[in-house]
Amino acid sequence: MTESDAAPTALTHREILVVMSGLMAGMLLAALDQTIVSTALPTIVGELGGVEHLSWVVTSYLLATTVSTPLYGKISDLYGRKVVFQAAIIIFVTGSILCGISQDLLQLIVFRGVQGLGAGGLMAMAFAILGDILSPRERGRYTGYMGAVFAFASVAGPLLGGFFVDNLSWRWVFYVNVPVGVLALLITSRALNLPFARRDHVIDFQGAALLVAGTSSILLVLVWGGSEFAWGSPVIVGLALTGVALIVAFVLWEHHATEPILPLRLFRDSIFSIASVLSFVLGCAMFGGIIFLPVFLQIVTGASATNSGLLLLPLMTGLMVTSVSSGRIITRTGRYKIWPALGLATAAVGMFLLSTMDPTTTRLQSSLYMVVLGLGLGMVMQVLILAVQNSVPYEDLGVATSASNFFRSMGGSFGVAVFGAVLTARLETELPRFLPPGAADRVGGDATALVNSPDAIRALPADIADGIVQAMSGSVTTIFLLAVPILVFGSVVACFLKELPLRETAFVGSSPGEVAGEDLIASFETMTDQEQAVPEFVGPADPSEERG
Repeated sequence: MTESDAAPTALTHREILVVMSGLMAGMLLAALDQTIVSTALPTIVGELGGVEHLSWVVTSYLLATTVSTPLYGKISDLYGRKVVFQAAIIIFVTGSILCGISQDLLQLIVFRGVQGLGAGGLMAMAFAILGDILSPRERGRYTGYMGAVFAFASVAGPLLGGFFVDNLSWRWVFYVNVPVGVLALLITSRALNLPFARRDHVIDFQGAALLVAGTSSILLVLVWGGSEFAWGSPVIVGLALTGVALIVAFVLWEHHATEPILPLRLFRDSIFSIASVLSFVLGCAMFGGIIFLPVFLQIVTGASATNSGLLLLPLMTGLMVTSVSSGRIITRTGRYKIWPALGLATAAVGMFLLSTMDPTTTRLQSSLYMVVLGLGLGMVMQVLILAVQNSVPYEDLGVATSASNFFRSMGGSFGVAVFGAVLTARLETELPRFLPPGAADRVGGDATALVNSPDAIRALPADIADGIVQAMSGSVTTIFLLAVPILVFGSVVACFLKELPLRETAFVGSSPGEVAGEDLIASFETMTDQEQAVPEFVGPADPSEERG
């Protein structure tokens, strides 16, 4: 240990917020791009074509985020938290520029993957740094702020996306990340002073390769099955068998790897195992369901891209309210178990209400439905990471945090792929039911392609446009309905989540003997998994200190 030899000093609430500003700037960058694309998707596929691949604009981003997240912790052990966090920002901004200059949907999908590689680092580093410098008891309060940033980004994303589509170009959906990224770099340069002691690690690239190959194969089965290829075709069967074989190979490799990307021993902890399942469920329902809500609003209700973003405000308001309030209550009471179960149950009710929408649903009704969904999601998002960080040994804090983000991103990837496949299949069934005979000939092409652009739909004859609206309405609400049993399952599983007393000391700044009965230096030297560099800051050990 070099620079870390000096004893860390406790920070006041104000000082912690300065440090957090750097983390939140990075989180804003990653969270913004999860939602800013949603309102622009109909216009993007309208210009570039390929509605059958629409879900991959989101899936490629989530998949790249998923597979890169577990790697960042150990890379930060080699080169330091700050430099890795900033490298992730640069990768993300570079991917954004490339997305903006894309000339076809394939290019856009590939460059969204580059964005995802950067987003994986932003998410992993933000929560792991927070986990290092704050005790679990105080962390509930500050993770609530993280949730508020996510909610703000979720509000700003659709609004900005809609504004750019209506007034400039959908390409500005990606170009806007450049100034935000520059701002994040400036803030982190000043606010994040994180000295570290370099420790050599063996990066599990083989495990990462097996994971991405296996999950990609299975996702292709879900996306192509029944649309590009028949379910029983050699391509689909081959991909399915390959995916399963690669996942089995991944598990076997991780069992014997020197430093596995996902240590299997973590699953011996019931809290970690249950939280991983819940993170997957949350990601599946949240990303897989909500990403199609702007599509419904634009095509079915006739909202412009900007207005569809405004119409999402109730959902994000509900999310922000419960994210901040639940974090404060957790810090005050030390109890967290009730929130995931209650939140997922509430979200299930919200999804069910959304599934009842049709072209006659009023704005007030849809707003109330979205508020219910947002209230539910806000109770869950940050609590799962807190529970995991509180349950594992300090030396596993980094890898456990990355794993929690990994399963949420994995759930999102599968959700978007599955729901996207369902949407395509339902449209192929519903369009012939609602379109008048010969509609495809009257518009000069395949009827399925009519859903590419809201503007193109509104320009069609009334009988054809009404048929498309009816078909899209039934197809999208089917997605919402499918998310309900997933969320109900998650709520039941959450009832089995154990509740441990929240620790009131942070790893960084703990005195000798406070870390699992071991000397702090000895504990640091024996770390094996992605425990991150020791910063010079620590939050208040006493939860009552600097409250406000």
